[in-house]
Amino acid sequence: MTLATVTKRSVKSPPRPAGRGRTPTGQGAWFLVLPALLPILVLSVGPLLYGIALAFTDSQSGRTAPTQWIGTLNFQDLVQDTLFWDSFRIGLLWAVGVTVPQFLLALGLALLLNQDLKLRWAARALAIIPWAMPEVVVGIMWRLVYNPDAGILNETIRDLGLGDGRDWLSGLSTALPAVIVVGVWAGMPQTTVALLAGLQNTPRELHEAASMDGAGAWRRFLSVTWPALRPVALAITALNLIWNFNSFALVYVLTNGGPGGRTRLPMLFAYEEAFRYGQFGYAAAMGCVLVAVISVLLAVFLVGRLKGGEDA
Repeated sequence: MTLATVTKRSVKSPPRPAGRGRTPTGQGAWFLVLPALLPILVLSVGPLLYGIALAFTDSQSGRTAPTQWIGTLNFQDLVQDTLFWDSFRIGLLWAVGVTVPQFLLALGLALLLNQDLKLRWAARALAIIPWAMPEVVVGIMWRLVYNPDAGILNETIRDLGLGDGRDWLSGLSTALPAVIVVGVWAGMPQTTVALLAGLQNTPRELHEAASMDGAGAWRRFLSVTWPALRPVALAITALNLIWNFNSFALVYVLTNGGPGGRTRLPMLFAYEEAFRYGQFGYAAAMGCVLVAVISVLLAVFLVGRLKGGEDA
């Protein structure tokens, strides 16, 4: 018997504390997951399934006759509803028109706030103020900004001698761009925070090494910053696109879908069908179409995340 064998047998690993390192299985795991799973089932999955079932009925408000199952009739009517597809097109324009500038401006602001600036903590605090404001308050505030008579925007235009101003939220050609500006302003802070967190996780040693190799600021961004930031950018962009497509309160307060339906988003259209005209079944069918679109966007996001993980 060799000395190595004796040493190997004589040295024993310390005993593992009882209960440490064990993972719950079976009923124990379900017991731990249930407090988080139950609210999701009650508040999300349950209403979703009820809305899907409602889409196949002729449910209406103020109707004395019992609700009947009508199959896919609501969906057949929806295919021929040009107003809905116009609102769908407007919703896509709104979602893309808000998400793209929102990301670009937030990226520039995140890069700026990541620098060693004086009073950087104050600038970061000010940058998230729009995020902390409720959408209703944001809508009311920007209605005052866009006010045709005493709004700060028209007053500034008059003071600069650029004209008499205009009614931004009531013009057929200016309503949607004006609302998009508000959407970008209101949603930019959360994108900035996410991108700033990604930037702070990028090792400074990589930037220093690239700088010593003679790489300029743009080259360092493409070679060091962007590869590290890409997973965060993909995640926040996909989520912003879904959130913006689902927008309701901000546009409702600003324009209520007007003028002439130029800012009537799909969610606002479904709301009007349900609670203004009482067509619950038809509005539920619209909701099913929107859920399908959002599911496709979410699937694209998940595929991109999985592919990014494999590349990494």
